[in-house]
Amino acid sequence: MRRTLHAEWTKFRTVRGWVLGAVGAALAGVLFVLVGTVSSNQHAGDAAPLAVGPGKEAVNDSFSFVHRTLTGDGSLTVPVTGLTGLLADPDGGPDRSSAGTTPWSKAGIIFKSSLAQGSSYVAVTATGGHGVRMQDDYVHDRAGSLTGPPTGAAPQWLRLVRAGTTVTGYESADGAHWTPIGAATLPGGPVQAGLFVTSPAAVSTAGGGGSSPATATGTFGRPAVTGAWAGDWTGTRVGADAGSSGSYVPGTSGGYRPDGDGFALTGAGDIAPVVGGPAGGPVWTVETFLIGTFVGLIVIGVVAVQFATGEYRRGLLGVTLAATPRRGRVLAAKAGVVGAVAFVVGAGAAAVSLPLGEARAHAAHFAVLTVPTAVQLRAVLGTGLLLAASAVLALALGVLLRRSATAVTAVVAVTVLPYLLSFGGLLPSGPADWLLRLTPAAGFAVQQTLPRYDQVLSVYEPASGYYPLPPWAGLAVLVAWAALALAAASFVLHRRDA
Repeated sequence: MRRTLHAEWTKFRTVRGWVLGAVGAALAGVLFVLVGTVSSNQHAGDAAPLAVGPGKEAVNDSFSFVHRTLTGDGSLTVPVTGLTGLLADPDGGPDRSSAGTTPWSKAGIIFKSSLAQGSSYVAVTATGGHGVRMQDDYVHDRAGSLTGPPTGAAPQWLRLVRAGTTVTGYESADGAHWTPIGAATLPGGPVQAGLFVTSPAAVSTAGGGGSSPATATGTFGRPAVTGAWAGDWTGTRVGADAGSSGSYVPGTSGGYRPDGDGFALTGAGDIAPVVGGPAGGPVWTVETFLIGTFVGLIVIGVVAVQFATGEYRRGLLGVTLAATPRRGRVLAAKAGVVGAVAFVVGAGAAAVSLPLGEARAHAAHFAVLTVPTAVQLRAVLGTGLLLAASAVLALALGVLLRRSATAVTAVVAVTVLPYLLSFGGLLPSGPADWLLRLTPAAGFAVQQTLPRYDQVLSVYEPASGYYPLPPWAGLAVLVAWAALALAAASFVLHRRDA
């Protein structure tokens, strides 16, 4: 097998057009990013950097907060007696609004390591439409047993208990019988602890989405504390709303006021991961910097097809099979060579595109949605695997169809075309989802860096940049197509070609 691989590699590297094509595929992906970012300069504005959470993901961290300092172990207990809000009319004037809350508006209690945006926290909260939840460090969410928003007649009692670095959340319907929701870790040392209210934008999941500002007001009974506390209750508006989570309804503002022996807080924003760009400023994602992949895929697909059809066109297939009678081995060697070349091209282009794109984004004052380094590495290596599997698929189609033009057309039709139709918004969400589940274009999902979160309402569909399959599942669909096509090509090579 090693001799066969060497022979096929020698064929590949001695044909100048194939080598230049591979280099061109890498350059095409990088240049596409450069051209796209330069053309976007005219739309650039001054985008403030987004907060970064403990996991290195971009986060929203904006809320109204009444707090004290918890210096050691201790607990905070409070009844939430109401959660109301205002929703701006997206089609009306600046002064038009209506009563109502968004499903993920929140009124609850929180222990936060500092007032800095993106700092670690643990919270238990009542919500507008998802009952009581326990959340920590932006990406973790647990459901409690209490449902419905709190009211004066049916308050929802919340409690956080800190012991060392462990914080446990509890809920109660009557303040006497408590049910644990879960536990989370919070770094040691003094923390800011108290009551908070926030509200993300009202999001429409129909017709391509859209959002409008929302403001929430939560009312709380008297907070009860135990343990090591310092200072008096102080009101703070944490962070400026990150934009993607909504903003205050015009004419309202955040703050707090005494309400009997408790407090009433008004706030907007969110404490959650960012899943889309800020409405108030430009933003790019890792996927933005990899958008040139489809151009590189077309070029490397042409090279892979010609690597298969060239021997038919020149009448050299008989010579190859005479030198290596085991035809399956010849095809496997060709697939190994073209797959390895495509992987280097894809991963190399992605590795260059990411820092280059980030530099261009910062120069143009675009915000960049931060993701963990491991996720970026998966996107880079995944791009290499995406091109490798696509190249093997193209090679197999070249063997099956034998004509370069026909095979290249087939490659584009089953990989690039579904991708462009789905993400260009040219198809409804349903058909776009199915195309990205069933066709080889599903492999592009390996580049997805922004996951879906149940606790963040957004438009999770292809037109908004989201794939219906997880990254590795999408790549597995492409690999399955490539393996099936390669098996069919092997069968044909044994039965048809002399």
